[in-house]
Amino acid sequence: MKKKTVFRLIAKSLGEKAGKDDKEADKIAIIRILMFLSIFITNCFIIFNAVRTHIVPAEPRPVKCMNINT
Repeated sequence: MKKKTVFRLIAKSLGEKAGKDDKEADKIAIIRILMFLSIFITNCFIIFNAVRTHIVPAEPRPVKCMNINT
């Protein structure tokens, strides 16, 4: 598959063609791709943090010892 064809498929999947001509439509498609990637990467970090803090057990906390003099 050609590079241009892959770009066109990705751009088409993000929405309908916008712009006066092909150059402007390509610029809009690049902006949409960048927006999608930033949202996707942010969501990956959110999911990673949730898994790290809730599913993966944390290090065991030290138990405080009490000296009781009897």
